[in-house]
Amino acid sequence: MKQFLLLVAGAFMLTLTGCKQGKPQSGLADMAQTDSLQRIIAQKDDEVNDMMATLNEIQEGFREINEAENRVSIVKDGEGANKSQQIRENIQFISQTMKRNRELIAKLRNQVSQSSMQGTQMQSTIENLVKQLDEKDQQLQQLRAELDAKDIHISELDETINNLNTNVNNLASESNSKSQTISAQDKQLNTAWYVFGTKKELKEQRILDDGKVLQANFNKSYFTKIDIRVDNTIKLYSKSAKVMTTHPSSSYTLTTDANKQYVLRITNPNLFWSTSKYLVILVK
Repeated sequence: MKQFLLLVAGAFMLTLTGCKQGKPQSGLADMAQTDSLQRIIAQKDDEVNDMMATLNEIQEGFREINEAENRVSIVKDGEGANKSQQIRENIQFISQTMKRNRELIAKLRNQVSQSSMQGTQMQSTIENLVKQLDEKDQQLQQLRAELDAKDIHISELDETINNLNTNVNNLASESNSKSQTISAQDKQLNTAWYVFGTKKELKEQRILDDGKVLQANFNKSYFTKIDIRVDNTIKLYSKSAKVMTTHPSSSYTLTTDANKQYVLRITNPNLFWSTSKYLVILVK
């Protein structure tokens, strides 16, 4: 993606260079615009690199934890006078690495929140990382049960599990709170309102006032709320219909059904609602 954007910017600069002799003032302005584009590309590239570096650190931490768990499993089933010491050292390593991963996940979440590239994919990745921490908690609890069965009790393991319980719960709670906030914001962004009625009805609600639409203090409760991602067809139950609010004509169709009553079909929701989140239709 970076190479593609740089190629586009490069081609843009070559085009500007060709035009520079004929239009020096325009060329300077265009060069400034190109510099701005390159700065934006560089900023986004840095943000992606920073987030990927943090994500790679977290994944490496989980790999090291898995290796330490395997070492504990081998030692607990073997023989040797220093068995408890080896297990204790690996448990301490697991505890430190888990703590580091929790800090890195918090860092990644902060990077995403401050990034100019907002999206749900990285939020989903963070939630999956929190789930991996939860799975490690369960695996360590199982390990404690196996060690207890062999009369091998490691106090550091109890402390590690207690810390994991606290931190995983905190991370899960924070992640759930973030998800709910994002969901609420997403729902709000995809909410619109529509109304259809006769001229008399629209005037009574001050939706239509002196030939103008939505200019006065109109009655918002008279509108029907919809989700623009789902509700793309509106039956008007009338043989006469006119869209009063401004919406791109290429983003919808107004056709009649078998009963010769009009139906509004929104073919391009993003374009249709880009001008207004309120839709007013005059019927007879």
